[in-house]
Amino acid sequence: MLHHHHHSSLSLSLSQMAFFNGMKIPFYLFLIASSIDLCLGVRHLASLYVPPPTLLTYHKGAILEGEIPISILWYGRFTNTQKSIVADFILSLSLPQQKGVSPTTPSISQWWETMNKYSEMAGKKKAQVILSVQTSDENYSLGKTLKRSQILELATKSGPRPVGVVLVLTDKDVAVEGFCMSGCGSHGSDSDKRWAFVWVGNSETQCPGQCAWPFHQPIYGPQSPPLVAPNDDVGLDGMIVNIAGLLAGTVTNPFGNGYFQGPEDAPLEAASACAGVYGKGAYPGYAGELLVDLNSGASYNAQGVNGRKCLLPALFDPSTSSCSTLV
Repeated sequence: MLHHHHHSSLSLSLSQMAFFNGMKIPFYLFLIASSIDLCLGVRHLASLYVPPPTLLTYHKGAILEGEIPISILWYGRFTNTQKSIVADFILSLSLPQQKGVSPTTPSISQWWETMNKYSEMAGKKKAQVILSVQTSDENYSLGKTLKRSQILELATKSGPRPVGVVLVLTDKDVAVEGFCMSGCGSHGSDSDKRWAFVWVGNSETQCPGQCAWPFHQPIYGPQSPPLVAPNDDVGLDGMIVNIAGLLAGTVTNPFGNGYFQGPEDAPLEAASACAGVYGKGAYPGYAGELLVDLNSGASYNAQGVNGRKCLLPALFDPSTSSCSTLV
């Protein structure tokens, strides 16, 4: 018997949001019936600014706690350099201050500490992320055009453990249903709600203006010059922003009854509640005040293992009910 859940994604009218900031913002809801999995947060990246909600309500359900193994399925072709960017980010999440990182530079693990506030408020253990197995599917076993339901199929195949999270990362040549049009990635779970998955696509050739801003010109709204990507890879640096935001949403709302605001099928979560904000003073088309690497000119706001620099989205801080930025 098939369990019917809904796939959902929240689509925003980008031009209206950019130009009519401050007015009531229309949310267009696309509900696509699916027979397999429940798709929760959808991450949008563009020159969008949504005033944050005043609170994210805890709906008394599960949030991920304790040691959380994260496995990665690389679907398609990724270089070793690209793989190491993501691996360094995951490894940095639960590590204390790194050697070789100047103590004044915010660390990736500092960014993750906001998650502890959610855990504490829910009476749960701290979420500690561990990098588990990585598998590659370089021959596109399900082809280069994927339905949303096939993301769950890929996640299942990669052998997730209970309570873990599977990251399904699709390369720049893979077209996933709804990619670009209704989001840059999403998260969901298996139908028995035992483990979660996050999917993010590489937007480099398909829609960098939507999914790799601020490293690419936005499609709509105020146009400012794009920032230099910290790892010199617009597609991958954009993926890190999406992975970070969706991972925060997955830990705090893995099965649809954790922390969120708004409708259950199109929730605002820990990161999506602060869309478009990366540093202090952010506004539509402007990511906020960031750190700049003097050698490369790249903009970033956090550093991790191996001196890895990246740009991470603001998170909604439940203790102050505001968007918290590292810089």
